[in-house]
Amino acid sequence: MTFNLLGKVRIPMEVKELILQAEDIHKATELISSKLKKPVIIENKNFELISYSSTFDDFDQTQQKTILSKKCPIFIIDRLKKEGIVTRLEKQSDPIRIHPMEDLGFQQRVVIAAKHLGHTLGYVWVQESEQSLNAEDMEFLGEITSHLGKLIYDQFMKENAKEGRKEELLWQLLHHEYASESQFRHDASLAQLKIPDRFSLVVFSVTAPQYKSMLDDLENTVNRFRTNRHLYYLKTEFQLILFIEGRESDRFSSRDIARDLIDVVKVETGEEDFYHFLIGVGKEYTKIYYMRKSFLEALEVIETANFISPRPETMPREFSKLGLYRYLAALYEKNSSEDYYSEDLLTLINNDTTKQTDLLFTLEAYLANNGKGKQTANELFIHPNTLNYRIKQIQELTNIDFSDFNMKAYLYTELLLLNNVDSYYQRYKAALQK
Repeated sequence: MTFNLLGKVRIPMEVKELILQAEDIHKATELISSKLKKPVIIENKNFELISYSSTFDDFDQTQQKTILSKKCPIFIIDRLKKEGIVTRLEKQSDPIRIHPMEDLGFQQRVVIAAKHLGHTLGYVWVQESEQSLNAEDMEFLGEITSHLGKLIYDQFMKENAKEGRKEELLWQLLHHEYASESQFRHDASLAQLKIPDRFSLVVFSVTAPQYKSMLDDLENTVNRFRTNRHLYYLKTEFQLILFIEGRESDRFSSRDIARDLIDVVKVETGEEDFYHFLIGVGKEYTKIYYMRKSFLEALEVIETANFISPRPETMPREFSKLGLYRYLAALYEKNSSEDYYSEDLLTLINNDTTKQTDLLFTLEAYLANNGKGKQTANELFIHPNTLNYRIKQIQELTNIDFSDFNMKAYLYTELLLLNNVDSYYQRYKAALQK
């Protein structure tokens, strides 16, 4: 270890020089991780995954989701924006330490913006876990990030070129790299890329890395399905992104075609393996400008399913039908940060725990079926009289008014969290001990 004239610790030249000479973002990521002995993730300016270290696999829950879905979860991005982290990254060049968000599975880490030619092109995340980075490590990050910004730019250009001109144009469209639709149409015409009159984006994402080989079979299914159809797709390590073209004068036809494809995939994959896919369907649009919007909508469905994993069968795959599920992460964060509980639901949990009843799950099913007794009883595989008895118990134990729509909507949202997010249920259970 050496010191400069100002007394600052200097980074060993051999390590830093290797990184500054690296022409590949993935090699640079591994070198950084090896130097810091920490898991490292690099994202672009849209918080989409570019590279991650394979040497250290001790990623926290949030980073695992980022690696699988190729994008930082929306509720994490929202928290970073709310706390001013994103704004600070734009304004300063020094690393920023972010403290743990245990309720979101987010361990302590350091982040620094990677800039090139004065523009932020991405972010470098270093998970600290038990031991924090020291001053030398922080200085090291500051000295290499401008080169990383250039590598991010070069990586984007290289990957697009490899996929061919059509794929390049589609990637650029998804990343809003085009200033005008007319310019895109001109370039698409030269590349003989047919522009759909109406379309929806569909994303298939595997639920865990060990299932990524299933994407090869999915690709074969898609190629058979797209016979006589204009259907493009892009493939990443853990996802298949499909551009579904609808019929020109047939509104919502791209959505219907997407549904048909999903049914075909389910049959060919098999009932059990099919659920190793998380599937999101963006809304249908008729303007090319909204292609990225449809893509982000499909990703939001997947991120929501990831948040409440395992995905309940009742959860829609289409963004336009996502409804209350869109707000679960935000409600989770708000209620957790404010230590909020529903007294009525606490009462039901206590009753279920002490008397081995099943009132909480019954209430969710009853509300999901809009208070229809026969339909709810069939879903729960119980006699209608048994259901009536349980509903009567709920009314006697709580202040729930089944004629109050606002109360029912609120309770149903809270129940989605309680019955599908284990940490939220455990928080309620802990509240019973207070």
